[in-house]
Amino acid sequence: MLATSAALLAAPAAALLGHRALRRVQGARLLSIDTANGIDEQGFVRIGGLEQWISIRGENLANPVVLELHGGPGSSNSIFGTRTRAWEEHFTLVRWDMRGAGKTFGRSGPEGQGEMTVARMYQDAVEVTRYVRERLGVDKVVLLGQSFGSVFGLRLAREYPQWYSAYVGTDQNIQDAGRDTSVYEGLRARLRAGGGRKQLEALERMGPDSRWWTPGQRAAYSRMLATSDPLTARTMKSVVMGSLWFSPLHTLRELGGFAKAMKFSEQILADVAAADDWADGTRFDLPFFIFQGDRDVITPAERARNFFDDVQAPLKEFALIGNTSHFACYRDPQWFLHLMLTRVRPVVTGARQPAGV
Repeated sequence: MLATSAALLAAPAAALLGHRALRRVQGARLLSIDTANGIDEQGFVRIGGLEQWISIRGENLANPVVLELHGGPGSSNSIFGTRTRAWEEHFTLVRWDMRGAGKTFGRSGPEGQGEMTVARMYQDAVEVTRYVRERLGVDKVVLLGQSFGSVFGLRLAREYPQWYSAYVGTDQNIQDAGRDTSVYEGLRARLRAGGGRKQLEALERMGPDSRWWTPGQRAAYSRMLATSDPLTARTMKSVVMGSLWFSPLHTLRELGGFAKAMKFSEQILADVAAADDWADGTRFDLPFFIFQGDRDVITPAERARNFFDDVQAPLKEFALIGNTSHFACYRDPQWFLHLMLTRVRPVVTGARQPAGV
């Protein structure tokens, strides 16, 4: 009887792994780049005294270069490679696993990540930008900040406009040192409406000011945000976890490391909570774009729009990605690409000149 039960349990697991293997083979074929002027370069580069993983991919090196800063903290956007394959037809896409994230975390483990602070990671981003410009022989790159990566993106765009042809924020994080409590209140209302009494009690004990939360409270808050909204929950399951499970670039061992990296990197969130983007300044000396999910409850479009309205830039544009939550550009990568091709690419290639706001 025990042998029979074990066999019955093993059969679904084998089928699941077999399906994963097939999808990974299909994904690897999709990711293949064989154009004469293309590039598919992935490996570790010494950044900030640490071996950090950088991927450079595109079908034509003459295309504009996009440096993408991933979310999390501790996440990795390389898992979305098959979903964003079409982007590489029009842009050379650079993806970097920050310290504490993805393959960089897997390379040297938690004990080898060095200083985990906003200041150190910001300097890493500066070094990565220099590396990409030198490696590809370009003066400027498009800076794409996604979610947690947009925290660094705003600062880089503000301080080094000479290095970036445009700034594009998506899942744009806006920090205001705790003044805006709308995300907290929205979560509170959803929990109250959904009958999540224990979660609601935990949330109210935390209070709305994230600057005073413990690491455990921050983790609990993130889980509640993701699970309390049906669209966000579906996106996490199908887009994020589905992409990770079928990624041809990640082994089973790396799948386990993904969650460990995110838990390890939670320590930096206290640093982020104290930031104030309005106080840092709303003037940007480069074209400035925000493309935000219209139903995002984690980084709401209204909050990003409020900051955008105060931005002074040679050119600025704001657009919504319809019927999407957080991870909007990966849930609807084709529409995001459309926005990049119609709004951003003409500006950075000179086909459309900034004409003021």
